Amino acid sequence: MTATAPRQEQLWSRCAGCASLLYRKRLRRNLDVCPECGEHARLGAPERLRQLVDPGSLRLLPDRLPEADPLDFVDALPYPHRLTGARASTGLAEGVVCATATIGGHPVALAVMDFRFLGGSLGCAVGELITRAAERALDDRTPLVLITASGGARMQEGALSLMQMATVSQAIAALREAGLLTVSVLTDPTYGGVAASFATNTDVVLAESGARMGFAGPRVIRQITGRALPEGFQTADFLLEHGQVDMVVQRRSLRGRLTALLAATRAGRPARPAVPRQEPASHRERLADDGAVVPQPPDPAAEKDAGTPAVRDAWDTVRMARHPGRPTTLDYLDSVFDGFVELHGDRLGADCPAIVGGVARLAGRHVMVIGHQKGHTTAELVARNFGMASPAGHRKALRLMRLAARLGLPVVTLVDTPGADPGVSAEEHGQAAAIAENILTLTVLPTPVLAVITGEGGSGGALALAVADRVLMLENAVYSVISPEGCAAILWPDRSAAPQAARALRLTAPDLRRLGVVDEVVPEPSSAAHDDPAETAHRLRAALLANLLPLLDVPPAMLVRLRRQRFRRFGANRVGARAGLR
Repeated sequence: MTATAPRQEQLWSRCAGCASLLYRKRLRRNLDVCPECGEHARLGAPERLRQLVDPGSLRLLPDRLPEADPLDFVDALPYPHRLTGARASTGLAEGVVCATATIGGHPVALAVMDFRFLGGSLGCAVGELITRAAERALDDRTPLVLITASGGARMQEGALSLMQMATVSQAIAALREAGLLTVSVLTDPTYGGVAASFATNTDVVLAESGARMGFAGPRVIRQITGRALPEGFQTADFLLEHGQVDMVVQRRSLRGRLTALLAATRAGRPARPAVPRQEPASHRERLADDGAVVPQPPDPAAEKDAGTPAVRDAWDTVRMARHPGRPTTLDYLDSVFDGFVELHGDRLGADCPAIVGGVARLAGRHVMVIGHQKGHTTAELVARNFGMASPAGHRKALRLMRLAARLGLPVVTLVDTPGADPGVSAEEHGQAAAIAENILTLTVLPTPVLAVITGEGGSGGALALAVADRVLMLENAVYSVISPEGCAAILWPDRSAAPQAARALRLTAPDLRRLGVVDEVVPEPSSAAHDDPAETAHRLRAALLANLLPLLDVPPAMLVRLRRQRFRRFGANRVGARAGLR
């Protein structure tokens, strides 16, 4: 609905769907749904809660977190100024409101995103608040209901915002393990990192009528593919037709549907004691259940200046990471590993050439290796879709991860992709849900996982292979929530600001090690990996062995626990303490 006066002063609103002029009080009584055409207007989080929960049951969870501007990000405005403006215009502390309440008499924990606050973007504070809501649901042994409305991860927080996809997903995994229901309600719009994580990896996914959801937005897809989009593309009905949601619900029916779902989960569930959350005994080590000392990822605040390579200009590093001569996954499989046996197919009807994987040996030990494959020539790049995995590629990787767990094999992933496939077919086949399932599975995989960013680490397509016990990064690789060109097109006047955006995003290996996103930077030869691939392979092999061997002695339950602790560190209260990229 559109109008010129502030919403609270409006007497009339014009429907964005049919252009009818509607009396504001009548529209509010109809739950902000146009009585003429059924257009569902967007709701802020406070109004959404008023419509859903039982009167008098709402208890808001704390939403004040330490101020964090981890990248000192500036585009047309400094990031803190954008936050101040969003708070003033919405009256909210952040882009999500979390609470406990009852719906139809059934207790729940809720996290309701608000698109008015910086496009509902997923930053460290939003991720922390949703994670706390999930942890409250686990403590109280109640279901969790998520209401999503988001354009994706928050660019101004760079790769740290990308980490929130894993942080929230592992909180969802803990609820799944405890036998507690999780429900997401997709509202308009839900895109990007939110769609590719907690919005689609819950037990039940509902879509409000008129909602749109996808990994890539329609404008991006049109620009990249040059194709016209199908009628109703990415709408709730489209998602239902393509098997990506459980049901499409009119707003007036949403409360009743949730009540029925919550009622069905309460009968006969035995009470289980909640598992207390534990912090590591120290930043560097922790005693396992059998008394063994388990290595911990280094504390970036304590070691941010230790042993990092010289810093190259960020834009030069981006161009280096994209160099066509840079070694690919297949090159490393030939030079770092032995006896590689490639396994194909997702077992659902497709084999994505952008993902290669199979069994190999590393210093005589069998491992499962999975990686993005680009190529060196134009023909190779086209044949491999430039390393951009389709849903079939992500599901092939998922199949191999699960096979590795059954066989007791460590998993090594090699990440080199500009991002997941943004095409129409990828959206039709559930790109967001495929990425989300990979992230969720990696948080609970009971075998060592070691990830290496070898070239480009682009957004959720990279994270789908990078939720690991240890994350390594080659010196001239990059890892980011969005490409510099994409960031510049959105936050700067034009794409020519890509070099400036690259510097603001803090996407280089030294920056990401200081932020704790990566655990170790693997130095390249003095020129670059593509000038001396043999020496690069030698250094990568040594780094893989140094990081993998200690993990082999860690019990599976401890591995999963420590992996979750690693990603739990990326909440806003932790980030605020290490925002020292000055």
